[in-house]
Amino acid sequence: MFKTQAESLEFLKGFLPALQETPEEREVLLCVPFTDLSVLSQNLHGSRVQLGAQNVHWEESGAYTGEISGPMLVEIGVRYVIVGHSERRQYFGETDETVNLRLKAAQKCGLTPILCVGETKQQRDAGETESLITSQLHHGLVGVDQDNLVIAYEPIWAIGTGDTCEATEANRVIGLIRSQLKNVDVPIQYGGSVKPNNIDEIMAQPEIDGALVGGASLEPASFARIVNYQ
Repeated sequence: MFKTQAESLEFLKGFLPALQETPEEREVLLCVPFTDLSVLSQNLHGSRVQLGAQNVHWEESGAYTGEISGPMLVEIGVRYVIVGHSERRQYFGETDETVNLRLKAAQKCGLTPILCVGETKQQRDAGETESLITSQLHHGLVGVDQDNLVIAYEPIWAIGTGDTCEATEANRVIGLIRSQLKNVDVPIQYGGSVKPNNIDEIMAQPEIDGALVGGASLEPASFARIVNYQ
């Protein structure tokens, strides 16, 4: 929940010029608050940056005050949507069941969902990482088309806590996630305190296809350095 429309446009002024050196095959995506989507859609038109939302409801319309539907997002040029982010699960009661409904709704209207999975510190300390993530995938992916999907592994214990998930450990868990999928080519990202000073090591791991960036994406030079990892 950062950046007004004016602040978003100011961000683009600093960010877009830095993409001139970015390799062609890299996909760049901004998942912004709902109020910023329309203005960014207009200002990203013709650029290489794609637009994503941070959530989507499972119905196309209805009495769901405060929610946003897939067709509403598609209409303004949104291509991707984050589903089941740890903060949605932690603060807003998202369950594997509601995550599954949102994933299917996103795909139904042509959006590509980014499914977030990951464990808390308590779950990791209890040795439940593998079983929890397997369960999240098992319940979350029922009836979901794996040909139109991105997955992000977020170790919740490594987000904004000062604890870091070693790149090799992130690679191991992402390998586990891949082993649970019907389509092994699903892009799987890592998201947990991704910063300019650790992105090169993260992206050197063979299982990791990309990064889901939080706080380090708020400043243009910082995010550009992540996008332009070496």
